[in-house]
Amino acid sequence: MKKKLLKFFIGFLLFIVVFSIWFSQNWYKMPKYIGDWKNPTGKNITINWEKGPEIRTSDKPNVIVILVDDLGFNQISSYGGGMSNGNFKTPNIDKLANDGVLCTNGYSSSPICSPSRAALLTGRFPTRFGYEFTPTASTFMKGISLFSKDNGVAPYIYNDEKEKDIINIEKMGLPQSEITIAEMLKPQGYHNVHIGKWHLGHSNEFLPRKQGFDESLRIDQGSLFLPKDDPNVVNAKLEFDPIDKILWGNLPYAVNFNEGPRMEPKGHLTDYLTDEAVKFIEYNKNRPFFLYMAYWAVHSPLQAKIEDYEKLDYIENHEERVLASMVMTVDRGVGKIRKALKDSGIDDNTIIVFTSDNGAPGYIGLPDLNKPYRGWKLTHFEGGIHVPFIVSYPNKIPAGKVYSGRVSNLDIFSTFSNIAQVDLRNSELDGVDILPYLIGEKEGEPERIIFNKSGKYSYILKNGWKLQVNLIQNKKWLFNLNQDPNEQNDLSKINLNKLKELEEILNKKLSEQSKPIWPSLADSPIFIDKTLNKKKNMNDEYIYWSN
Repeated sequence: MKKKLLKFFIGFLLFIVVFSIWFSQNWYKMPKYIGDWKNPTGKNITINWEKGPEIRTSDKPNVIVILVDDLGFNQISSYGGGMSNGNFKTPNIDKLANDGVLCTNGYSSSPICSPSRAALLTGRFPTRFGYEFTPTASTFMKGISLFSKDNGVAPYIYNDEKEKDIINIEKMGLPQSEITIAEMLKPQGYHNVHIGKWHLGHSNEFLPRKQGFDESLRIDQGSLFLPKDDPNVVNAKLEFDPIDKILWGNLPYAVNFNEGPRMEPKGHLTDYLTDEAVKFIEYNKNRPFFLYMAYWAVHSPLQAKIEDYEKLDYIENHEERVLASMVMTVDRGVGKIRKALKDSGIDDNTIIVFTSDNGAPGYIGLPDLNKPYRGWKLTHFEGGIHVPFIVSYPNKIPAGKVYSGRVSNLDIFSTFSNIAQVDLRNSELDGVDILPYLIGEKEGEPERIIFNKSGKYSYILKNGWKLQVNLIQNKKWLFNLNQDPNEQNDLSKINLNKLKELEEILNKKLSEQSKPIWPSLADSPIFIDKTLNKKKNMNDEYIYWSN
């Protein structure tokens, strides 16, 4: 009997060991961490976009937003830098800037994708309506907490006590009570189309056609750019990053047209989305339209086309070369979209805003993507929120102009409403119409506050003075960006009068925000000056990001 018990006990221990090893290597493939990303995907079908009238019905201008995902300030050459120490060029984006205005102080409204998109489409701080955190399943956040490596300085904090207040991810989305750009433009005769990443809720009540869009070619939370084993793909996996593991373990290669079934794209995802945008433009050249072109690139997973990768043999680092290839596909897309506008004879009557949802992330392990700024996506340092911002509007904005005033993706709503002649005097908006500043009718920059909050971490920027506060760390940072745009000199212990002044403004702004629709479950340490794969020490600065 004792021998049987001993054998059972040894066998049980072996099972636990084997299972633990297997789970540690395969946890990120578990469907519960991702939810609907495991749904089946069908073959690609031809999309039949609605066709507009044969003759132009309105002289109202077309409006286009080209939003890139996780594109850092230094990933394009328009600002005088670029990847690979400036050797990598983005000629089509550069030409867009040369034909319009290059805004050197462009800001995203949040350093993370989903709230930033909510702000762009509504022109309001996302915390005004409780959209404070990115929709994420609790199992996803718990998985990250279990398998994030100890950095030896600041622990990952998972708040188990908040699980009872979390709502199902199917109920997380942009409230229908909010008015989007598409809903604002629709009564003015605009045909509204969304192409690319949505990430504002993926149950039926939150989909684009419930938010003012007439048609949508949608990626909910993410997609592979090509199948992992496609003969035309070059992959770069980041073994040190648990998020990358989750993406590789679970992402489909898939899109949805309207509310139709999930289907495969055709070729590299970025090129496919561009080609469909070109078709849409050709079909709708005779009526005013709003195109929200929200690329999933250049977000991880890092996947390039072989032909693009081979053109960049001067980039030695494999991961940087794959990422630069992904930027190349976006640059090519900008060129194709502009050519479609010109071929359709509507380029002179179209305004294009090109920007990024936030800065580049440190978790992909590549330095200098946000150069010269400190910080990464998930921080309120400039690297997380200071993004490319280019506007082209032929015959309105002088070509080759450089504008140094601060602009935000919050301003796109108000600017488009002015162009479409929509009266918004009674609307509670946080963005402003920046067109008078871009065309030179007004001097300087708009008088307003730039602000964001995520859990116990918030910041405010007014007249070039910037205050960050993180209550988890009981830490404050005060910078004068007019003299110190790269945030090297913290003045929080020196200029106490300015600190008090900005704290009062920040506290007032915080009091105006709504309670989050769902709580954050985790507080993640994000190091300001080091990528995820670099060893940390006690002298390194970091913040805690809540989600």
